[in-house]
Amino acid sequence: MSAVTDTARVAAPGNPLGQSVRDSLVIAKRNLIRMSRIPEMVIFGLIQPIMFVVLFSYVFGGSMNIGGTTDSSVYREFLMAGIFAQTVTFATAGAGAGIADDMHKGLIDRFRSLPMARGAVLTGRTLADLVQTALTLFVLAMVALLVGWRTHTNIGEVLGAFGLLLLLGYAFTWVGALIGLSVRTPEAATSGGLIWLFPVTFISNAFVDSSRMTPWLQHVADWNPFSATVQACRVLFGNPGVSPSDAWPMQHPVWASLIYSILIIVIFRTLAVRKYRSATA
Repeated sequence: MSAVTDTARVAAPGNPLGQSVRDSLVIAKRNLIRMSRIPEMVIFGLIQPIMFVVLFSYVFGGSMNIGGTTDSSVYREFLMAGIFAQTVTFATAGAGAGIADDMHKGLIDRFRSLPMARGAVLTGRTLADLVQTALTLFVLAMVALLVGWRTHTNIGEVLGAFGLLLLLGYAFTWVGALIGLSVRTPEAATSGGLIWLFPVTFISNAFVDSSRMTPWLQHVADWNPFSATVQACRVLFGNPGVSPSDAWPMQHPVWASLIYSILIIVIFRTLAVRKYRSATA
């Protein structure tokens, strides 16, 4: 808390943007230190996606038809873009629960009483969650390589795909922030953060080829922001299973992923900061 106070005191009053950046970085540092002192948070966050990789790869791998083949190695390469995207979006529940916990303990009210940028608390929290998500994504990529996933493009395109994944994850943490500010307990934030994520991630092209869905469901999946990022990653990784579709997001997935993620950040950051200004413990 003293670090936040010191930062607020030294911030130049004539430079609100500079103060906002400094305050946000202090809050991000505070949350990263907190995470490092609770290692089970990171460990449990790693176990779930690793289980998804192993279970989907070996349990369903031989029964999925991708590109006219049921070869399990083909499905593993098809699967990983969906698992990566699911992992970064599921961080939403943790972000919401963390903010709801701070609200429940009265910490948010203490931050609001300080002379600091209004959006810094939420921005710092989402930045800390982004660092944790990047760590989880790195470990998950190592596990994916062990089970047979490979990329077939250059390093720039691969890094671009991971950049899109992190941008999507950051966008969704703002949805989690709004949920965390809108509920009364961390448990409610966790439940609220997961309920809507399941249809978003499963009514998509993450685990099955959307062209095999019924027409109305395929239309929903093709315009799903989550599907755009998955499609973009398959294109940039050079992985099989790029969904054939006339929908604009599927034909221009990289641009669609960028546009969707930026829109989500702008909309939900605005709503979350507005909610933060009026929130009470």
